Amino acid sequence: MVNIAVFASGNGSNFENIVMCIKQGTLRNVCCKVLIVDKEHAYAIQRAEQLHIPWIYVNPKAYADKRGYEQRILEKLKEYAVDLIVLAGYMRFIGEVLLTSYPRRIINLHPAYLPDFPGAHSIQDAFEAKVSFTGVTVHYVDEGVDTGEIIHQEKILIDPAWTLEILEEHVHALEYRMFPEVIRLVSDEIEKEGQTYETSIGKCI
Repeated sequence: MVNIAVFASGNGSNFENIVMCIKQGTLRNVCCKVLIVDKEHAYAIQRAEQLHIPWIYVNPKAYADKRGYEQRILEKLKEYAVDLIVLAGYMRFIGEVLLTSYPRRIINLHPAYLPDFPGAHSIQDAFEAKVSFTGVTVHYVDEGVDTGEIIHQEKILIDPAWTLEILEEHVHALEYRMFPEVIRLVSDEIEKEGQTYETSIGKCI
């Protein structure tokens, strides 16, 4: 069993989708132990409560710097014996503390076909650029902005008649299908390497 923590900043729809895949058995040998949010009123918190997943709000402004903020998060991750960090709409750069503590154990979902359209507004950027395709990418996180090693990505051909809202719907639909599949692949690799916490063996509650 691989224990994951999901990080989110807003709506949390991908977080909910991941948890539902676990509960329905389509994402096996993975346990979502905790949701970490950096926004006090993130809607993802309500989703966590409805799904009976523990959640923790860590206020970045309560710490002198990113190191202090991430040290607090790291303490919580250790309490929950987290093996893999999953970023799902987490709008904050990952710093040295977490990168060092979880080497190749932090993955991010990005709603574009990287290296095209990195950053926070990638769907809108692709739409306004009038490109013929965009996509969804899952990659390992490094110190850059959406520059980590790509694990998996898929394209979406853009119909010129689409509105931005229609494009967003297609991107999110691909996210919901693709992200759990990639989490399973990464988790399988972690299990093969035998780098899970001993406490992660057993039923995911």
